[in-house]
Amino acid sequence: MSDNTPNNDVILISASERHRLQTALHEDDRVNLRQVIAPEETLPTLESNGVTGIVLGLEDPTTVESVLDQIRTLSTSSKVLVAPENGSERLATVSFRSGASDYLSSESTSGVVDRVVTELEHTVDSASQSEASPDHSQSKVSLDQTDESYEELFGRALPEEAFVIDENGTYLDAQISVNSSKLYDFPAEDLLGLKLDDVFSAPVATSLQDCITRTIESGSVQSIEYQTQTAKGLRTFEARVILLDEQIHGKRAVVWLARDITDWREKEQRLRSRHKRLERTNEINAVVKEVIKTVVESPTRPAIEENVCDRLVESELYSCALVGEVGGDSNVFYRVGSGGPDAELTKVIEQDLRYQQAIETGEIQSFSDDDRVDQPPVPLEGVKIDSNINSAMVVPIAHDDLVYGVLTVFATRSTAFGSRERDSFRLLGESIGFSINAVKNRRLLFSDAVVELEIRIDGGDSISFHLSEKYDCTCSLKWAGTTARGNTYQYVLIDGIGGDTVRKEAEQHNSVQEYRIVHDGDEHCIAELRLVKSGVRALSNLGVTIRDISVEDSVTTCLLDVPRDADVREILNNLGQIYQNTELVARREVDRSVRTVSEQRDRILDQLTEKQLTTLRLAYYGGYFDWPRGSTGEEIAEAMDVAPPTMHQHLRKALQELLCEFLEEGTQTVFDGDQT
Repeated sequence: MSDNTPNNDVILISASERHRLQTALHEDDRVNLRQVIAPEETLPTLESNGVTGIVLGLEDPTTVESVLDQIRTLSTSSKVLVAPENGSERLATVSFRSGASDYLSSESTSGVVDRVVTELEHTVDSASQSEASPDHSQSKVSLDQTDESYEELFGRALPEEAFVIDENGTYLDAQISVNSSKLYDFPAEDLLGLKLDDVFSAPVATSLQDCITRTIESGSVQSIEYQTQTAKGLRTFEARVILLDEQIHGKRAVVWLARDITDWREKEQRLRSRHKRLERTNEINAVVKEVIKTVVESPTRPAIEENVCDRLVESELYSCALVGEVGGDSNVFYRVGSGGPDAELTKVIEQDLRYQQAIETGEIQSFSDDDRVDQPPVPLEGVKIDSNINSAMVVPIAHDDLVYGVLTVFATRSTAFGSRERDSFRLLGESIGFSINAVKNRRLLFSDAVVELEIRIDGGDSISFHLSEKYDCTCSLKWAGTTARGNTYQYVLIDGIGGDTVRKEAEQHNSVQEYRIVHDGDEHCIAELRLVKSGVRALSNLGVTIRDISVEDSVTTCLLDVPRDADVREILNNLGQIYQNTELVARREVDRSVRTVSEQRDRILDQLTEKQLTTLRLAYYGGYFDWPRGSTGEEIAEAMDVAPPTMHQHLRKALQELLCEFLEEGTQTVFDGDQT
């Protein structure tokens, strides 16, 4: 900087002498860093040293608030910037509320220094312009130009608005900065001789007069926040009121230093609103997390649904929660709920609350009485559980493509169920669906006695019905399973036609998404199919074991194993959503035979020839199945004294017997891994 440029004197207030800003401020030739002080040294330092800039490198909101209060009691004109290394929303709120000029938590160290210099140079330039040409920078009129006590205070403080007001509320002196003068349609001199109630509304004028009276009676600095109409609308001001030692015209008077804090208050309100939303989101997530925990630990579907409803209502975030079951025609029936008597909850489930959209799309449906764009078909006033209900949400309870039901939640908050809350409940709906599916499979897995269902399906839109009807062939399900991407594939044995015919029909049939001929022949083949709608997938999600599914003469016969207490109506309803004509033909009790490990092993060994068993043992113990291999096929063949092709033939047959025992035992269709 040139020699004629005033120094930018800065005091750095930090919790310790070592701070990231200290070095940068020292090295910048535009800044004169006079000293680095600790928070407790703030008041005596500022009383003895007038400075043009103060930087707070503090991170504790309580300490920042205390230091800013000390600075403000001196009515200093210094720019005060809060520049923590690790900021927070609360620290920003406290900083603006306590009068900081700016908050610079996200900028780099050099950025903070540049901002400090900019602020200080603006202050110095304003002071220089005021000295050279007061009329251009400020509008100022005084009734007593010889009174130096408040004249000096005006010069030191440089507030946006500064007034001298006597004990009766009469304006004796007025000074308004250029920026602040844009808020008014009149010059500052028009205020002289007016009273507070001439300028402000009656309630505001009374409040301001009371503040002046308190200042005179106590002799201490008072502060007040008030609002007034300006050319730019309603603005919020904060004032510091200081008693003058000398009387003016025989009356006690105060200096009124005011600044426009509208923008700060708006920032504070936004921060407070955001903080409140984050707190509510955390509270909701905690509730949903606790509910999911109870879902995982619940042993039965009724227990899962009851725990979900009870926990949601107990959280006091929601007035009512209920679970509905999806019928065959996609109607919803009441199962369980919390927050009201069952009779009333049953009536609620009969309301048109977008259940159909939730079931068909798998997406959450939410709305409120305040919703102007997407008004619900039936107003929430139709829900009689709680007259204060303002919001509702319908959450599909689903696993893969199967919707088990819907969770409906009501709240008194008109702004409930925003995007974050819906995301949490989407996870909850998926967790409930997964747990219901797991419970169904677990019940069947550990049951000693099961029920065999024989179900007849007359006709359908799938390719198996089409092939059976057109070519008089038989289609039998060999196996079905799911890939890591969640796609369900079926392996179907088609007896009566060859692979070329199946390829031609699969290319044109709307029910087929993907196909591949695995084994081909003139009169039979095995096809790998992925269908648009899969009854097999729906059955597996209901916790059943598929014994056999075959299609002949355009009629499907399904043999299924289910637990004794299985909901047969639910199975028929879900099949009915895919196939129109579904009928339960027979229901038979079946006792499962229990086979010990030793019996299982003997059964497998009995299926193998001596050469097959010898080949399998040599390959296993010789490391043929290790990676990298411990023995090659040629080395195993040499040990057996046979040709390599013969060894591979024995090995393949042995492995086929083993896999057949485990994968096709009892001719049932099994889903592995993350079954669908």
